[in-house]
Amino acid sequence: MTPKPTEKPPTTGSSPWLRRADQGAVALLVALGFFGTVVWWWSHGGPRGDLVELEQAEPRRAQFLVDVNRADWPELTQLPDIGETLARRIVESRETDGPFLAHEDLRRVKGIGPKTVDRLRPYLLPMADRETLAGR
Repeated sequence: MTPKPTEKPPTTGSSPWLRRADQGAVALLVALGFFGTVVWWWSHGGPRGDLVELEQAEPRRAQFLVDVNRADWPELTQLPDIGETLARRIVESRETDGPFLAHEDLRRVKGIGPKTVDRLRPYLLPMADRETLAGR
C-alpha cells in the first residue's frame, strides 16, 4: 500500500493584513507620532494654558487696499458699492483719460459721486506724486 500524502487542514481564520514585523513598525511609528504631539503641545505652553482657544481669540481685521491706477476690474469689484459695470468704467476712464491723480478724480467716472469716493477712500492706496503718474 502506498501512503497517502498528508493534506493541510483547512484554515479557519483569515491571515493578518500585515506581517508581525510590519505591525511592530506601524506601532512604533504611531507611538513616535503620539510622543511628538505631546512634546509639541508641552513646548507650546499646553500645560500652562497658553494655547489660544478659538472662541477666546481676538478677531483680526484684514485690510484690503487697491491702487486705482493699476488694478484690473475684477480687483475693483471687491470694493464696497463697486460692481462689475462700475469697475469696468473705472478701468476704461483710466485708459482713455489717463491715470487718476487724486482720489477725487474718480468722480469723472459716471456713477461715482462724492459720497462713493468717501466710502472708497479707506480701501484706496495713497496716490503717487503727480510727476510719477504724469511720466507713465
